Amino acid sequence: MLDLTINTDVARQILTGFIKSELTRVGFSRAVIGLSGGIDSALSFVLAVEALGAENVLAVRLPYKSSSADSLEHAQMLIDRYKVPSETIEITDMVEPLLRYDPEMNKKRKGNIMARERMVVLYDRSEAFRGLVIGTSNKTELLLGYSTLWGDMASAVNPLGDLYKTQVRQLSRAMEIPAAIVDKPPSGDLWIGQTDEGELGFTYEEADKLLFLLVDQRYSPQECIEEGFDKGFVEAVLDRTRRSQFKRMLPPIAKLSNRTIGYDFLYLRDWGT
Repeated sequence: MLDLTINTDVARQILTGFIKSELTRVGFSRAVIGLSGGIDSALSFVLAVEALGAENVLAVRLPYKSSSADSLEHAQMLIDRYKVPSETIEITDMVEPLLRYDPEMNKKRKGNIMARERMVVLYDRSEAFRGLVIGTSNKTELLLGYSTLWGDMASAVNPLGDLYKTQVRQLSRAMEIPAAIVDKPPSGDLWIGQTDEGELGFTYEEADKLLFLLVDQRYSPQECIEEGFDKGFVEAVLDRTRRSQFKRMLPPIAKLSNRTIGYDFLYLRDWGT
């Protein structure tokens, strides 16, 4: 019941097909990806290269002054392996004026500013390269709300949003992403020593098992507790998931007419592109 194993060959075929079809249906053939050196962006990058061809994928490294040297090296490792066009644009001078505006700013706010500034740059490069931004947020992050709205969550298409973190690792190994990237502790690299699991207070493996039962298997919280999960852990994960629902939706529009965008009027495929 708790088997999160995926058929990596099928997943690979579906996700590369998804990237190609979603871009081409709206008239694009190129993609832009913020390549951080982490596993999620690495997997989205490799899927995009396979779907579109190396010449059609722009990899952008967006370091801050405190970014890990390993992150830059791991991103460069992929750029060199796949021989894609690439750019390195440091965001330090872009975010520092806002950080100085409030000297009491905590790490979370600073991290959000960095994530959003990176997306500002990616969307600018998207226009210059004539390619769409490919998302890198996985299912675990999206459910837990462990991502920045209009920052790392922003994208035109997201191939990873239905893969739990443990499944991202499975597919990454199958697609031969370097072990140095796959096996390192997940981190947004927002400040020195920052790790995802350190911030969350639990491991992705623990969260994935619980979320799989709650979301995919539709277990009740009590049934999860009966399966052996700690009550406090179940409540903490549920609380995070409920409180972050707004991040997983487009902003609600107040309804005044008979044809309101997002309710009655949805994009009609037969209108063409």
